[in-house]
Amino acid sequence: MRTSKISQETTRIFNALSPNARAGRTTRSASRIASFALGYDGSVHVKAEADEDEEEGSHSGTPDIEDGLSNTPARSSRKRKYGSMIESTVKTEHETAWKASPRKIKKETQEEEDDEADAPVGRAKAKPKIPARKRTAASGEIEIEPPSNWAEMYDTIKAMRKRNPTAPVDTMGCEDLFWHSAPPREKRYHTLTALMLSSQTKDTVTAAAMQRLHTELVPQRQPDDDGKTQQSTLTVDNMLACDPKHLDELIGKVGFHNNKTKFIKKVAQILKDEYDGDIPDTIEKLVKLPGVGPKMAYLCMSAAWGIDEGIGVDVHVHRITNLWGWHKTKTPEETRAWLEGWLPRDRWHEINKMLVGLGQTVCLPVGRRCGECDLAGTGLCKAEIRGWKATERRVKKEKTELKIEGDHEVVKKKEEVDQVIKLEEELVGS
Repeated sequence: MRTSKISQETTRIFNALSPNARAGRTTRSASRIASFALGYDGSVHVKAEADEDEEEGSHSGTPDIEDGLSNTPARSSRKRKYGSMIESTVKTEHETAWKASPRKIKKETQEEEDDEADAPVGRAKAKPKIPARKRTAASGEIEIEPPSNWAEMYDTIKAMRKRNPTAPVDTMGCEDLFWHSAPPREKRYHTLTALMLSSQTKDTVTAAAMQRLHTELVPQRQPDDDGKTQQSTLTVDNMLACDPKHLDELIGKVGFHNNKTKFIKKVAQILKDEYDGDIPDTIEKLVKLPGVGPKMAYLCMSAAWGIDEGIGVDVHVHRITNLWGWHKTKTPEETRAWLEGWLPRDRWHEINKMLVGLGQTVCLPVGRRCGECDLAGTGLCKAEIRGWKATERRVKKEKTELKIEGDHEVVKKKEEVDQVIKLEEELVGS
């Protein structure tokens, strides 16, 4: 039975590529084949061992499949000389044997084993983060359900802030800038003035401006009878007597100091005429004062009068509560309305200072330091940046000169305020 030309060529290529294929042994010796040559007279004798040597040499190495494909000789014609294929195959197989090299296996070192042993433990599984939501009660009233896991997050941050009170608001907040030896009425006025200065201003700058108002508001300060106790110059009467230019020089470092100079002067006149030098004791009356908004009014009621009628929501409280996923609000007033709907009333006063301090030290507006927060790795914070840590810090020192006039001398006191500035952050091991 005759086979087609394609089948013959396919069989030949398959045998050449197969690593286990062996060339078929010829059934005729070389001497018998030579007898068919033209003009053979029997005088030339060919040794049979030559064919065997060539056969053994052709299988000294195992060819690779890619070498067999690339080095298979192309068929030039239907007839070819015997031995040409054998010589080419032997040469290719010997070259392949020289090119082949064993694969190198990387050995595990003791250092890699130590690194694996010191690998950090996996983070806690993310917990459900359901924001605050409204629902209709059985009585028909609309109630606000608190967000999930809020109490655990609140207590964690409260403990962290109590353990490390290093934020500017902890020592230079508006509720701490009153003159300690002043009477209660003047303390309340000090708190209101500090809140008016704090808008769009850092706590360090506000504290320095308040110190100048306490000591330099009037040109000449009369000492007390005992010569030891010094009283603040920041009173309603002294504010009315103060020249606007001099007041603007004292608070010139705060933001929008020109407008604040006008507002403070107007408020002093209103307090003198309508409240006998004291400040209003209701939210409705406080927000009517020039330059006083809802946030200032609620904070003033809480710090000055000790009445918590609402939550003072500034940019830090608004930003952080939205980052946590407690609600999705667009303005601080909208955030205040949601918080007052579910947050217990006994936490209305402390939440402002707690979150402001967190926003000043860890949860910064740009470049949050999630690695330093106690919520890191707990699965509670929705906005946690995993794998980030600060690489460099610089301490900026601001010097504030305070002049205290005594009987016959002027004492200059210099205070250095350390302000931590983050320069760079890098991603590590995420």
